[in-house]
Amino acid sequence: MTTDGNISVIGPPTPMKPYLEHLNINSTDVDETVRFLLTAMPEFSIRGEGGGEKAQRWVHVGTEDSYLCVEDRGATERGPHRPYVHPGMNHMGFVVTDASALAERLLEAGYEQGATYIDHPHRHRYYFFDHDGNEYEFVQYLSEDPSERNEYES
Repeated sequence: MTTDGNISVIGPPTPMKPYLEHLNINSTDVDETVRFLLTAMPEFSIRGEGGGEKAQRWVHVGTEDSYLCVEDRGATERGPHRPYVHPGMNHMGFVVTDASALAERLLEAGYEQGATYIDHPHRHRYYFFDHDGNEYEFVQYLSEDPSERNEYES
């Protein structure tokens, strides 16, 4: 592709499919958020951690391809955001291989369970809350066919 006759844009031979690399969240207790994530998904690991001028402490926890950045910016209590009411994040969704085992781990660790949807023939979903009240969805797909995984009714 040429833009003006002098500059050529060279791209990859096959376009990369976009994906979410990371999500950055604040926490009142970074260690507790990391414990929640590692309990839910033991496949995750701590990729790195540190501190800086703005974040007193940060931890990247996830996989080689994606992660959550959990930050301590000095908050000691949850803010006024009400999910599904105020603008902002409502929940984070993760695809997992064994949702019922994950739910059992979180229940045994004392985490609060939200909604559970296991009646769908092609997916099971469990919702849990961390210590800050952040909601996480964990979905196990039982079909490789994307058209069966979700329902989009008009």
